[in-house]
Amino acid sequence: MEKAATSQAAVARPVTGSSKIIFVGASTGGTEAVKSFLLGIPSDCPPILIVQHMPVSFTAAFAARLDTLCQPRVIESQGGELIESGTVYIAPGHSHLRIKRCASGYVTELFSTPPVNRHRPSVDVLFDSAAEVVGRNAIGVILTGMGKDGACGLLRMRKAGARTFGQSEASCVVYGMPREAAVIGAVEEVAALNEIARRVLTVVSKT
Repeated sequence: MEKAATSQAAVARPVTGSSKIIFVGASTGGTEAVKSFLLGIPSDCPPILIVQHMPVSFTAAFAARLDTLCQPRVIESQGGELIESGTVYIAPGHSHLRIKRCASGYVTELFSTPPVNRHRPSVDVLFDSAAEVVGRNAIGVILTGMGKDGACGLLRMRKAGARTFGQSEASCVVYGMPREAAVIGAVEEVAALNEIARRVLTVVSKT
C-alpha cells in the first residue's frame, strides 16, 4: 500500500483541544490486533497514541512495518513530537508514553520511571494522561493482552467523559486486559477486532 506524500502533508496538522485523540493499549497478541485496527483507519484520522507491550529492540521495527502497511503515518515516539492528525505514535519499548498539553496543542512525553503493572511502557500511564489532559475528547481502545494493565486507566478515561471500547473475548488471543476493563465498568462498547475501527470512526464522525 503506497502512500501519497501530498496526502500525508495535507493531513499533518496540529490538534487543538476540540479534536478527538485515540488512545490504544495492547499486549499478548497485540501486534496483529494493532495492525488489524490500523488497517481500518484512513489517512486523515485523528492522532492515535499506542502502547504495545514489546521489548525495546522491537518497537522501532514494529512502527516501521506498520507505516508501510497502513494509511496513516506511523512512527516510534521519541518524545516531544507535536501531536498531529494523520499520525500514529507508538511508545518505545524503554519508556512510558504520555500526552501533554502545550501552547499549540499537544505533545508526546516519554518517561523512564519504574514499570507500572510490571510494564514499561504501561497502558495505564498512557490512559491516565488521556483522562487528565484530553478528557471527553479522548477515545480509549483496549485490545488483547494478558493481565490488567490499562483497565484502571480506561475507567478513568470513561469517568472523564471519553468514549471507551474493548475487544471481544472471541476475537482476542488472550482475553485478559479487555476482560479486566469490562469487569470494572471501564468499557462502554465491546466489539470484535474487525469492528472496532469502524465503531471508533463512527464516534469521530459525530463530533
